[in-house]
Amino acid sequence: MCTYVWDHLDVGYVQGMCDLLAPLLVILQDEAIAYSCFCELMKRMTSNFPHGGVMDVHFANMRSLIQILDCELFEHMHLHGDYTHFYFCYRWFLLDFKRELAYEDIFTVWETIWSAKNVSTVNFGLFIALALVEFYREIIIDNNMDFTDIIKFFNEMAERHDAKRVLHIGRELVLRLQNLIDNK
Repeated sequence: MCTYVWDHLDVGYVQGMCDLLAPLLVILQDEAIAYSCFCELMKRMTSNFPHGGVMDVHFANMRSLIQILDCELFEHMHLHGDYTHFYFCYRWFLLDFKRELAYEDIFTVWETIWSAKNVSTVNFGLFIALALVEFYREIIIDNNMDFTDIIKFFNEMAERHDAKRVLHIGRELVLRLQNLIDNK
């Protein structure tokens, strides 16, 4: 991490970077290779950190996706404390779901996100985020969750999500959006 910060003084260190580096070290078991991979990963992830300015774009895209793909849930979110700003997703986007999923699942999710840009969309992370919300859709609606409730709920659910199911829902959401676009 010190080498990265020294080589990238313009970026510096931001909390969360270690969350991104740790899985690479575990799987690669070689600091030099992990560093090289981390540098490449940071080319994509740097814009998610506070100085990058992309987080608001992620939130706006989430708002648009849920309005299009699940307007009933969007209305519920809007009427119960208006958490359609999607700030509860901040950590998801910042760390590519690293803290949301069990450690053994993060590799599959990351590989899916990274490879999706060549198959379906460069924004597959958005569909994973929407899939997390959709997975718990009935719980959110049935319990009339407001902003505080949803933050508490997702914090308590961290590392307990069914990653395979969430990825499956994410793929279905991409296909639904593609079908809507194709059939407009």
